[in-house]
Amino acid sequence: MLVLMVVPAACHGSSPRHPAGRTEPARQWQHEWLDGAVFYEIFVRSFADSDGDGIGDLNGLIARLDYLNDGDPTTDTDLGVTGIWLMPVFDSPSYHGYDVVDYRQVEPDYGTRADLERLLDEAGQRGVRVIVDLVINHTSSQHPWFVEAAASPASPTRSWYLWSLSDRGWTQPWGGSYGTWHRNPADGMFYYGVFWGGMPDLNLANPEVEREVVDIAGWWLDRGVAGFRLDAVRYLIETGPGPGQADTAPTHAFWRRFSTRIRALEPEALLVGESWADTATIASYYGSTEQVKGGDELPLTFDFPLAEAMIETARLGEASRLATALTQIDRRYPDGARDAPFLTNHDQVRLATQLGGSVERLRVSASLLLTMPGVPFLYYGEEVGLANGGTSSDESKRTPMPWDASSGVGFTTGVPWFEPAPGRETANVEAQTDDPGSLLSHYRGLIRARSASQALASGRLVLDHDLAADTPIVWYLRQRDEQRALVVINLGSRPMTAGPLPVEGSPAELLYSDGTSAAPAGAPGSWTLLMPPYSTAIWRFDAP
Repeated sequence: MLVLMVVPAACHGSSPRHPAGRTEPARQWQHEWLDGAVFYEIFVRSFADSDGDGIGDLNGLIARLDYLNDGDPTTDTDLGVTGIWLMPVFDSPSYHGYDVVDYRQVEPDYGTRADLERLLDEAGQRGVRVIVDLVINHTSSQHPWFVEAAASPASPTRSWYLWSLSDRGWTQPWGGSYGTWHRNPADGMFYYGVFWGGMPDLNLANPEVEREVVDIAGWWLDRGVAGFRLDAVRYLIETGPGPGQADTAPTHAFWRRFSTRIRALEPEALLVGESWADTATIASYYGSTEQVKGGDELPLTFDFPLAEAMIETARLGEASRLATALTQIDRRYPDGARDAPFLTNHDQVRLATQLGGSVERLRVSASLLLTMPGVPFLYYGEEVGLANGGTSSDESKRTPMPWDASSGVGFTTGVPWFEPAPGRETANVEAQTDDPGSLLSHYRGLIRARSASQALASGRLVLDHDLAADTPIVWYLRQRDEQRALVVINLGSRPMTAGPLPVEGSPAELLYSDGTSAAPAGAPGSWTLLMPPYSTAIWRFDAP
């Protein structure tokens, strides 16, 4: 039997006593608020423009908050998310913001720091917490720290970056021939930048730099930010070329220290790491859960292998890859670790494009995502089937949010900063918002079902049968305490009978259905369900 655990609130407590004698218990994360949380990733430049300049901004996002969550749990016209992840909003010379020039100032295209603080307040009034991208692996080459460092070897910030008398010939650790040492025109020396020369890596082995990035994090926590999405967590501290450029012991040690300091500042703060790797590598960034419940490094990491498996499950109509991914999580993740499932993000081809625009497969993808354990993340526009733009660039993965079918897609009254994606005639909020059968309504219903069930919100996943490749029916249980939820999904294009399902107890409530409304048939312990094509049913059961 496969049993995937997430941390229930009751598990939080003090650490065991060390063998050497009596010590203070490790400070714990206070993450009970993550039970049932659903996050929504936003590229501010593309979400909503308030002033007609064609660039999205914070005031535009504030005006659209009721779409995400209107603060009234009795309504069903909002999406119902309880968390927002803002892609980089700090001052930067680039459109994407991953090369920061000032960590304490908001990108002027997006507004002011006061605008961001107002967003935090308005979101908080709706029960929504906001995390922001914190990019500390590197800065912009235009950051004052680097400008000063590059000017002279005697600069006080020289040691804040990594320098060499020569090009050491290292290439990027993920492959290819692109060099990572870049010549400094001022003195002919070379500095390290794993992504490119415009993003010099910070020397995070320098205690001064570590103190500064902790101060930056604390400064934003004091202003109401709920935590941070941490970029490129694998690449902080290098010990040499090749394998020495990723996943090093000093990198893990840094995250343990950083995590300890963040817990001391604000134990409810969320840290979610981007480790684009295999399951074993991702699992290592939780660190140990023996003394710190949830992990003494990062308490949440994005699950890239599970994302790929869910998409392939929807694409192929069979779940063997999903079963493999779930088994790997069960084997590799430390006890009590929370997963962070998602489907796509800003670095990947849009889900609608990957699935050929099939609304049916988009629906079952959403069903898989929003019934997995952990804290799911949605990429803006995914809920209406937003496709990639018309180029192969990263900008095409980050096109304006389609609020309606107009030329500006309701995003701006001016000219959008980037051409809207094709398909806006139907893949837009206005077209789907009042349609109970739309993809948007499907997302809304699934999120509400998740929030209405302790089992779905924070229970373990129980899979006591094989997810076979020869059937399009996927079913599994989620369980917490005395409550269970049965999830059944038909991945295929034909009606299928699901069962017999060995579920003990009585079905108390149909939490969600987009095609199955009849009660299960048959004797207790061997129920069956007739599932229409590409349909989902979620039942709540009381334990026998």
